[in-house]
Amino acid sequence: MGPSDLAVIVAEGDALSEAMGAAYVAARGVPAANLIRVKVNTASDTLSAADFATLKADLDARLPAGVQATLLAWAAPSRVVGACSMGITSAMALGFDSRYCNPTPANGCALTAASPLYDSESRRPQSELQLRPSMLLGTRTLAAAQALIDRGVAADATRPAGDGWLVRTTDTDRSVRWTDFSPLPAAWSGALALNYVDNSAGPATADALSGKGNVLFYLTGLASVPKLSTLQFRPGALADSLTSTGGLLPGAAGQMPVTAWLDAGVTATYGTVEEPCNYPQKFSRASVLVDQYWRGATAIEAYWKAVQWPGQGLFVGEPLAQPFRDTPSFAIVAGEYQIRTRSLRPGAVYSLQYLQGSTWTTLATFSGVRGQALDGRAPLPPAAATRIRWQGPCPVDAAATCTLAQSP
Repeated sequence: MGPSDLAVIVAEGDALSEAMGAAYVAARGVPAANLIRVKVNTASDTLSAADFATLKADLDARLPAGVQATLLAWAAPSRVVGACSMGITSAMALGFDSRYCNPTPANGCALTAASPLYDSESRRPQSELQLRPSMLLGTRTLAAAQALIDRGVAADATRPAGDGWLVRTTDTDRSVRWTDFSPLPAAWSGALALNYVDNSAGPATADALSGKGNVLFYLTGLASVPKLSTLQFRPGALADSLTSTGGLLPGAAGQMPVTAWLDAGVTATYGTVEEPCNYPQKFSRASVLVDQYWRGATAIEAYWKAVQWPGQGLFVGEPLAQPFRDTPSFAIVAGEYQIRTRSLRPGAVYSLQYLQGSTWTTLATFSGVRGQALDGRAPLPPAAATRIRWQGPCPVDAAATCTLAQSP
């Protein structure tokens, strides 16, 4: 996604929201037509389901054609409350629906509906899935908003060599993601410096990182994560903790609010707004988050694609941060096609084909390999060929094959 794909939503008449929205539009080059003012009470942390329905209907009717995602330029409201609670970003994307949250206390550990964007290859989620991922800026001062925006912009296309930290703590209930964490350092060896720390046997004083620099990813499981002030995060860093109410802003019901990650220098984060229980599907999956980000996704795309059941969640930060931006190229070099991209899905097969008459013939096939950019070659088609096309995993169903690009 790029600036023209994003709508920036501000609270009409709220000086801080207006200023943060203007700062974002200026920094990112978002088209002026994509700055939308809505009537919303920023003095309240919550929005009723009825008021949200009115807000969303008004917003959907006014969004320019082609907008694929939204940024909410305020800190509150951050959740929508009806029969249950949804993060306002999830409600914006999915609509308020009790299938996505826990409708009664008796169902406090209910499974919730899945997002069609989870681990998908969609690049145009509204066009392909009728879903606009959303993110909350989440800052409460203009200075904090500007610092967050600056971190996102500074991250773009840097291809950072930062460290990722995946931590299993003594908190057994909050460390259920460890089975996804543990294989990743070996899987990304040579491409990213990922570190798996297993502190499940204690001591509890070693549950949190301390004094680390160059941090690009930090995923853990604690009600509150100490020592954040001792860490130095790279621009574009993503971090979160699996805990019950990190997204319940502003106070997180006594746990650490997700905004503490932003205060520490993180660029985007995620947390839940009501008791989700410790289903890993309700939190980011590290293997998907890292893969999508490395292959060129923006922060909003990578985070949304990493959470399978996001209804109770809140996505917060700078949405267009893109440290591993892909700049694919297709050229004729030394009598061959040369294809360069870092966006291939690991394990998926792609092919370059040409059309002659009514028959498509494959020139070359390529396989996605985790952590490896493609620098592929293919022979030129015969002179009688009339078209070429690039095929690979479908945006809506990655297990199926679709035409991803085609010549006129």
